[in-house]
Amino acid sequence: MKVGVPKETAAGETRVALVPEIVRKLTAKEFEVVVEAGAGEGSKLADAVYEEAGATISDEVWDADVVVKVAAPSDAEIGKLGQDTVLIGFLGPLSNPKTTQALADAGATAFAMEAIPRISRAQAMDALSSQSNVAGYKSVLLATNHLGRFLPMMMTAAGTVPPAKVLVLGAGVAGLQAIATARRLGAQVTGYDVRAAVAEQVRSLGAQFLELEAGQGAEGEGGYARELTDEEKRAQQQELADKISTFDVVITTALVPGRPAPRLVTAESVENMKAGSVIVDLAGETGGNCELTEPGETVVKHDVTIASPLNLPASMAEHSSMLYARNVASLLELLVDDEGALNLNFDDEIIAGACITRDGEIVHPGAKKTVEGEKPTVAEAAPKAEDPPAPEPEDDDEDEEDDA
Repeated sequence: MKVGVPKETAAGETRVALVPEIVRKLTAKEFEVVVEAGAGEGSKLADAVYEEAGATISDEVWDADVVVKVAAPSDAEIGKLGQDTVLIGFLGPLSNPKTTQALADAGATAFAMEAIPRISRAQAMDALSSQSNVAGYKSVLLATNHLGRFLPMMMTAAGTVPPAKVLVLGAGVAGLQAIATARRLGAQVTGYDVRAAVAEQVRSLGAQFLELEAGQGAEGEGGYARELTDEEKRAQQQELADKISTFDVVITTALVPGRPAPRLVTAESVENMKAGSVIVDLAGETGGNCELTEPGETVVKHDVTIASPLNLPASMAEHSSMLYARNVASLLELLVDDEGALNLNFDDEIIAGACITRDGEIVHPGAKKTVEGEKPTVAEAAPKAEDPPAPEPEDDDEDEEDDA
């Protein structure tokens, strides 16, 4: 089976869908891999390294049996797809209705990495989790760079500096990784989520869990958070406003599948924060969790720095690409039979769940409603999920100091 790896053309996209390590493994299993010249440049991967791994460098990547990408294809790229082509990538079925319709019109069979069911059997393919881990980690480094003080407690001859207080809103994969990273750097960390079930995961990382009355127990289907009612939102914002002002750093990661990001941090909350505090809003691509967020920008409001980076995994292209390539390779292996030929078994829940277009039709329920201008339910928008494992807790002796 021939696999094509085009060079990414989306603005700011530095990742590549396959790295030489994975190319070597695929070619050893009789896959033919064709990589477009310069595809790995953003990840500091030269064409020669791909050739050494067994790939062919060529511009003829779009006539492959399977084309693997990171970002959704442009209109021009979709025009290069054949009716028998399989496309794999982050296709944005709930945010790019024009792309979804164009893929259906092209007759391509398209698999969205963000639609892969988040179940045990699909963990090796779970690109949402792998890239969210990168975003959660990098968000803490970003906050540290903007914060004009130490994160850990520092004991010096000039006296002791207390640790910075960090609040992470949303305890999904990105939030849990942010909590773990901030703890490793010595901050005093508190996590919050409307899903009470994740409190144990937050505490297992050595962080405190922020208990609020509003929205308590707002678990939705598949382990995701449901959308709060207007009354719950107002109560949640008010409770958070009273708490947020006590923190030096607030990292927000809260998302509801198929909906705008919930507004957790009001303008009033920002105004009440200490001068020099930092907010890193990871929900900017769906509007942001902070009322004063400007997606893709870093701004200062009321002496508080508010950073809302887009596509944060692309800022760590080397490891993001490595992890994503492993996810893609695991999916590719599911799409072939024992002889290495393409075999799409739509009775398999992973293959069926990830497919958004097939035989000229839009087959993903959430994507179909989005194209039709309707709002999909959370169940239709979110891939079937099981609760992700929390990052491994650190063994240290800092708990007493952090609780001081």
